Amino acid sequence: MYRRFSLILVILFFCSHAFADIYYWIDKDGVKHFSNVSTPESNIKVIKEKEQLTSFFPKEINETGNFEVLKVYDGDSIKVKGYNLIFMVRLVGIDTPETGKSSYSGQPFSSEAKEFLEKNIAGQKVVLKSYGMGRYNRQLAEVFINNININLEILKAGLAEVYKGKPAKDININHYYDAQSYAKKRQIGIWSLNSKEYKSPKQWRKEHPR
Repeated sequence: MYRRFSLILVILFFCSHAFADIYYWIDKDGVKHFSNVSTPESNIKVIKEKEQLTSFFPKEINETGNFEVLKVYDGDSIKVKGYNLIFMVRLVGIDTPETGKSSYSGQPFSSEAKEFLEKNIAGQKVVLKSYGMGRYNRQLAEVFINNININLEILKAGLAEVYKGKPAKDININHYYDAQSYAKKRQIGIWSLNSKEYKSPKQWRKEHPR
C-alpha cells in the first residue's frame, strides 16, 4: 500500500511539470516520438498536429546520466535527448554573454562561453535537475556531468554572471553568487573587462531586441 501511494505521488508530481505544445510524429519504423522543438525534416513521416502532452519529466533525474546533449546554442542554451523526448534546456541561474547576428557582433566572451559548454558536455550524457518551464518552451535546469554542476563551473570560469531576474523556486542561489565571486576576485573572463567594455547580458538584450 505504501509503495502504491508513493507511486501515485510521483506520477502527480511528474504531471505538474507537463510540457506545452508538444509535437509528435511517427518515423519510418512506426515509432512515435515527442518533442517540444521543431519537427524533423520532411523525409520522415510527420503528423502535423500539436497536442498537450503530460510527460514524465522528474524534478531530479537519477545519477546515471539519461540525457544526451545534441546541440549547444550558446553559453546557456542546449538541446538534449532522452526518454523519447527532444527538448531545449536553459541553464538555470546564469546568464552568459549574448552571441551576435549578421547585423551586429556579439558580446565579449560569448564565443568562449559557448566553447566551454561544447568542450565539457557536447555529445555527452548529462543529468538534469529541473526547475520547471521557462520562456520559449525551455526547461530550466541545472546540468551535471560526473557530479559536477556545469552551471556553477561556467560562473567560476568567468563566462557568465548570476541571472538578474527572479531566481527559480527552490534553487540555492547563494552557491551561484559564491561561484561568481570566485571569478570576480580573480578578474577572469568577463570580469577582466572594464566598465566600458562589459555590459550585463540583460542590458545588452534590451539594446539589441530580437
